[in-house]
Amino acid sequence: MALKCGIVGLPNVGKSTLFNCLSNAKAQSANFPFCTIEPNIGVITVPDDRLIKLEELVNPQRVVPTTVEIVDIAGLVRGASKGEGLGNKFLGNIRETDAIIHVLRCFENENITHVDETIDPVRDKETIDIELQLKDLETVETRISKVEKQARTGNDPDAKRMFKILSLYKEALLQGKSARTVELDDADLPIAKDLQLLTNKPILYICNVDEPAVVNGNAHVDALKEAIKDEHAEMLMIAAATEADIAELEDFEERQMFLDDLGLEESGVSKLIKSAYKLLELETYFTAGEKEVRAWTYRKGSKAPQAAGVIHTDFEKGFIRAEVIKYNDYVELGSEQACKEAGKMAIEGKEYVVQDGDVMHFRFNV
Repeated sequence: MALKCGIVGLPNVGKSTLFNCLSNAKAQSANFPFCTIEPNIGVITVPDDRLIKLEELVNPQRVVPTTVEIVDIAGLVRGASKGEGLGNKFLGNIRETDAIIHVLRCFENENITHVDETIDPVRDKETIDIELQLKDLETVETRISKVEKQARTGNDPDAKRMFKILSLYKEALLQGKSARTVELDDADLPIAKDLQLLTNKPILYICNVDEPAVVNGNAHVDALKEAIKDEHAEMLMIAAATEADIAELEDFEERQMFLDDLGLEESGVSKLIKSAYKLLELETYFTAGEKEVRAWTYRKGSKAPQAAGVIHTDFEKGFIRAEVIKYNDYVELGSEQACKEAGKMAIEGKEYVVQDGDVMHFRFNV
């Protein structure tokens, strides 16, 4: 399932450092702008304690976790919407992603330069927002010019609906608001998605803080939290430099001791990966057998045949039924056979909406 989150931000805010913590693909990291020019793509394992528990119960020959793609995109500067700096490349890379992870510098360090000299994450956020909004406004106005006459004078209901949606987006963008703030009817959402507006992508804000602020934050974090309160967006605090130190530790116990010293239950990277997975509206079901215990990614709200198609298209085409055990029942009873005997295995058809954590077996015929 080729869904990607793009890591964005101004130059020198810690994007590549964070990316390096997430992935074995080592992006260059240095103290000057435009360090990352070509987008680096990392396939990141999604941490899931449920998979570990199923492994303990089944004792399979191998275990396969699910993954998500993270893309480290070149830093943006003012004027990007008009092609300044690496603007065209930056905006094109964002358009190819499904969600945005926006990294903002929330720490003071005179040894690390900032393109605007001072530290102000709210200003930095607005800098990128404005550039994305200007590009979206350009897209919207171009589309309006193509459908406006037809919508006003013709009898084409699709043209009228498109014009209505575009007009709502234009009004919001002119007010300095992102497209994601516009409320649309459910019937309009597929059309809106096809427009591929940059500011309509779901977003997660990452406050890159120093180590002392990683638990309780600081004034920069508080200011950013206030600035995004109406966006319904999630925000995480991560000390990217500290995460880099943790990533160097190969021993699990050493990592856990490091986290304990910081007062953290899990690493910021682990939280970020889980949040990215959620941001993409992805969920996980499991297959469990002697040969393999595996986590499978599917889009939230998928029905059983579509979820089966994640394994192989033949599973979806020839779908007959799904045998479903709830994760909690599997763990409580300890095996598939015990779940069957206790009546905890459900037989589901084509209309069954898969639930996060389902342990599934598909019957199909082609």
